[in-house]
Amino acid sequence: MKSGTLRKVNSESVVQQIIDSLTEAMINRELRPGDKIPTEIELAEELGVGRNSVREAIKILVYLGVLEIRRAEGTFVCEGFSESMIDPMIYGIILDKEDSYEDLMELREMVEVGVMQLAMQKVEKEDLRLLEEKLACMKSEIDKGAENIEKVFKADNDFHDIITAMGKNAIVTKINQVVRMLTYALRYQTVLTMLQEGRGQELYNAHMNIYEILAEGRNCNLNQAVRETYFTDAEIHN
Repeated sequence: MKSGTLRKVNSESVVQQIIDSLTEAMINRELRPGDKIPTEIELAEELGVGRNSVREAIKILVYLGVLEIRRAEGTFVCEGFSESMIDPMIYGIILDKEDSYEDLMELREMVEVGVMQLAMQKVEKEDLRLLEEKLACMKSEIDKGAENIEKVFKADNDFHDIITAMGKNAIVTKINQVVRMLTYALRYQTVLTMLQEGRGQELYNAHMNIYEILAEGRNCNLNQAVRETYFTDAEIHN
């Protein structure tokens, strides 16, 4: 990275502005994954700020999984995705003062429909074989009865993970992971309710419909097909 490429910051919210300046450098490709960033002294001098502020900004970016400190080498821009990057987004939504349920469900549907569309474009025979295997596993676990909630829920998750993987898009996978983490409790409660009400076959049929859409490349209303796997989400939330 060339000296002088980072924009100077003013005294207001110094730490945040240091973070913004480094982030801007990454967006502009002045800092790339694997690059070593300037030392604390160099950053402080270039940005016109104190070393303590630089140190605090670096700590935050390390926590967020954006930077990594290598002892005796320096601080580097991370290469690849870190699970810790998800946490701030999740907490931000959880701690939102507004009731974000409807917004979250709209996001869930939009992402899951997008995942389906991508999977339909790139689906291969091996993908369908794996999906059929997960579907059979789900049926087997459902047939074991209402007390088998944990394994049915896992089978449900495994089924959707295969569909996400079909799209072969790392960014979509990460975004979908965030949405699924945020809706974990609702999805678990939905599966639990379906089993307790003796509606396991209905749960299975909805997923079989998703499988058939992918297997046949069926041109249909994907929003409706995805929505049909939600069942009692609204009732559970209320």
